[in-house]
Amino acid sequence: MRLAPRTGFVGGRGVHGPESRTRLVGRALALALTGATSGGLVWFVWICASGLRDPRYLDGWVLAAGMALQLGFHIGLATGVLTARSAKHCRRFHICAGYVLIAAFISHSDLALPDTGFEWALWLGFVLVTMSGIWGTYLAWFVKARRPAGEDISYDRIPGLRAKIAHDVRAIVARNDPSMFRIALPGLPHDAWVAELYATRVRAFLEKPAHFSAHLVGSKRPLKKLTDEIDRLAAFVHPDDRQKLASIKSLVVEKDQLDSLQLYLGLNRVWQLVHVPVTYALIVLSIVHVLVVYAFSSGAW
Repeated sequence: MRLAPRTGFVGGRGVHGPESRTRLVGRALALALTGATSGGLVWFVWICASGLRDPRYLDGWVLAAGMALQLGFHIGLATGVLTARSAKHCRRFHICAGYVLIAAFISHSDLALPDTGFEWALWLGFVLVTMSGIWGTYLAWFVKARRPAGEDISYDRIPGLRAKIAHDVRAIVARNDPSMFRIALPGLPHDAWVAELYATRVRAFLEKPAHFSAHLVGSKRPLKKLTDEIDRLAAFVHPDDRQKLASIKSLVVEKDQLDSLQLYLGLNRVWQLVHVPVTYALIVLSIVHVLVVYAFSSGAW
């Protein structure tokens, strides 16, 4: 497995072409529709406020219906009912519906802080689900951008792929050119220079994940520093060793891409441990909230 080079690309995928333009137009339309729906919901609740005993019943049921749809999406993913294609479309709807629910929640809470402990639990639960959902959306985009085109690399495969890259680099460093032994006079110790660079700089980088903070902020400075060292040495060595260094550099870049992908796949696992349980807890609290509201507004059972 070799990861695709990223030269001239954003996140390993081209930024030009009809397909990219169609995708950008689709995202712009989805964003516009989401914004229009959110604004229309707030406007409709404001218009109906004069004719309803309490407009929060309206946006409250909008919240309940939206959360039921979101719950259905979670259940569909967990049970495997959704196919890969339908899950992709449902995920987009899930994200857009989540943004609309933010507008419904703002309208329902009337921009006021909760009064009771139970209301605080509901408020904090919704905020946590919303913030983790937004983070999860961007996290999914980061993971998609770091996956090579046509490759579905899982988190568990990455250590094995990293070990193979380290093995390949060791083999390149240990390889000798037979033509060098036909030279009557000894030449410069090019192989020794390559081996020294490997021992002092490359080996430690290949043996374990590296540059965690740089990958977290999207910086390529540590990788560039290492590849610049390889390029500088390549200017002084024999052409055969120069080819060695070019192969080593390519594998170093590939390993750096694996480290970046592993980081974001790991963050995605942590995100699921937060977003999904809190979502189910919020559903339970919301059901209790509806029962309490109607019990106190309509009298006892």
